[in-house]
Parts: sequence; C-alpha cells; structure tokens
Amino acid sequence: MLTVMGHPDDAELWAGGTLARHAEAGAKVTIAVPSHDPVRDAEAAAGASVLGASLRLLPELTTSTIAGLLAELSPDVVITHGPRDVHPDHRRACRAVLDALPMPVITTGHPQRVYTCDSYNGLSLDGPNAPHTIIDITTTFTTKMRALTAHRSQPIDEHFGPMAETLARLHGGRIGTAYGEAFTPVPVLGRLPASDFL
Repeated sequence: MLTVMGHPDDAELWAGGTLARHAEAGAKVTIAVPSHDPVRDAEAAAGASVLGASLRLLPELTTSTIAGLLAELSPDVVITHGPRDVHPDHRRACRAVLDALPMPVITTGHPQRVYTCDSYNGLSLDGPNAPHTIIDITTTFTTKMRALTAHRSQPIDEHFGPMAETLARLHGGRIGTAYGEAFTPVPVLGRLPASDFL
C-alpha cells in the first residue's frame, strides 16, 4: 500500500487509521510526501513509525518521481488526495499520481486499486465529498490520533485533531461503528475491482 500526500501530516489525518489497520494485517505500507524541513521531516518519520509504515521523503511530487516510486514498489493499492481537494498542494499531488498511473499499470498490473481520501471538513471545491468506501478504524483510531500528534509543529490540538475526530465519528456513524475513514475509488484504466481491503 502506497499513500502519496502533499504534506507530512496528511497521511495520518486522512488515512491514518486505515494505514495502521492494513499494517497490523501484514501489509507493507509506505507513505510518500515531499521533504519540507528537518523538523517536519522528523515528524513525518515519527508519525509513519506509529502507524507501522515506512516513509519516503521525495524532493518533490512530480509525475516522474511518482512513476519511479510506483515502478519500484509495485503497490497493490495507492491512496492520494482528491482531484478537487480545496488545498492546491493536494490537487497537485493527486495530479502527479493520476498522470503517473498508466504506464506502471500497463507494464506491471500495479497498482490494482487507487483511492482518493477525504479532505478538510469533508469538502471539495465542488461541495461535500460523497465517499463510496468507508473503512472501520475503531480499533486503530487511537493509533491514528497518536501518529497525528507526532506533528507537534502543526496546530493538531487546536485544528487538525478535532477535525480528524469529527470526520472519523461521522464516517463511523455512517457504517454503524465508532470511527471510520472515507475513500473514493478511482478507475484504473477503466477498472474498479472488488476487494475485501482497500
């Protein structure tokens, strides 16, 4: 599983419970984000460690760097931001992933599944997100929040933490559990395969 995000705390915020759940189930989980500064890079490493994931700091998120990562890791699953996310860095990350997809899929068959994650307060530039897949993260919610608090340079207590909990409760309520994380599948060369996990 590869998660490509625009900022060091995005994986924890939008997909941390799902990443931790997959890591606990034995999946190899990698988080790829652009390198920022020594403080934020160290926080990214700490957060990834809490989730049971490895971290790849990239010089920048471009189609070629993502294509290289896809060729190297050959992930079954990729998670990234939505193409209409409200943050321009998130949209750029998504575009780099989408532009990099065709050739690795044609040559290796991977990734087999691609998902976009939720966004700030569940909103996109087009209005509320309408996720198609919600993962129960009740057993890994505490891990998600612990990983998020590793990003001490960011306004976790004041802003991101409460938002993460609100969204997790909302999505959990939608599937009858305490906490959930929402994703939307992206067609990979016209396919949306079924899966028991992301």
